[in-house]
Amino acid sequence: MRVLAAMSGGVDSAVAAARAVDAGHEVVGVHLALSTAPGALRTGSRGCCSREDADDARRAADLLGIPFYVWDFADRFKEDVIDEFVASYAAGETPNPCLSCNEKIKFAALAERAVALGFDALATGHYARLADGELRRAVDADKDQSYVLAVLDHEQLSRAMFPVGDTPKPQIREEAERRGLAVADKPDSHDICFIPSGDTRAFLGARIGVRPGAVVDSATGERLAEHDGVHGFTIGQRKGLGIETPAADGRPRYVTGIDPESGTVTVGAAADLEVTAITAGKAVWTSGRTPDGPVECVVQVRAHGGLAPAVATPVEGPDGPGIRIDLREPLRGVARGQAAVLYAPDEVEGDLVIGCGRITGSE
Repeated sequence: MRVLAAMSGGVDSAVAAARAVDAGHEVVGVHLALSTAPGALRTGSRGCCSREDADDARRAADLLGIPFYVWDFADRFKEDVIDEFVASYAAGETPNPCLSCNEKIKFAALAERAVALGFDALATGHYARLADGELRRAVDADKDQSYVLAVLDHEQLSRAMFPVGDTPKPQIREEAERRGLAVADKPDSHDICFIPSGDTRAFLGARIGVRPGAVVDSATGERLAEHDGVHGFTIGQRKGLGIETPAADGRPRYVTGIDPESGTVTVGAAADLEVTAITAGKAVWTSGRTPDGPVECVVQVRAHGGLAPAVATPVEGPDGPGIRIDLREPLRGVARGQAAVLYAPDEVEGDLVIGCGRITGSE
């Protein structure tokens, strides 16, 4: 089988490519140039798509004895990931750019080019598993990335390979060292890859500009502070609210609502964050078949955490197929723009991804 291995320059994708070679596949490595400033260097574990990353990927490919190419997807990445990220924050949402990157870049633009060039599959270093065409959580729960892969449809998954998903991360590093891969001890990337400074608020502010508004108490309507734009806030946020006086009861305040039209950020008590139902659009059912009715599941609403048993029902939303999710236990910190990923509810199949939708509202 001809396999295109996406090589980011990190240890996971290098070992994934090596395992594809060991499996007897005809493997070609490719590094995606996603930065409009490809000469920039990363800073430790921050940043990606740098000259350093491309060089690390090339050295790994040379060691494996496979062809290696660099493909420029910078314009597509800017349009489909960065611009969408900025627009989503400007609209009062809290997007996860990894979802968009997987959906539109790695498993759409890249996979489509791979198929056009005669490749049968795309191998990546994601921590997830595929079994009989079904997406499952990785063995390493701390590194599991099934949440950000749940946006992939059945056809995209049919062309995917996740060679490292069955192995804990420490063992991947040990394997890389045994293979002589120089990236064996390279730090993992953290935060948002295209914001190497880690300062998301400054990144957004430079692109959205100043859009003044008020921070308002949800119970009294009191105007507590001013802000420069709703892009600086997310649901559940506790720090950086700009409020000088404590709440009357002395308890912390949290962001409970964001209105991008008026620029109003509402704050309240932790209990005000609890939701019992979620609506989501852009529904994707991993099997390729929409359920006939309600489905018992466990929903996850953040990349790390935010789990609750629920009943998910396919619905027709204003923008196409959607999902209504009724929670059996309240959840906090449910933010528009994030994904609601549905997993099988039982202990045996609880790592199985059922479907996914982008959160559009909550009750």
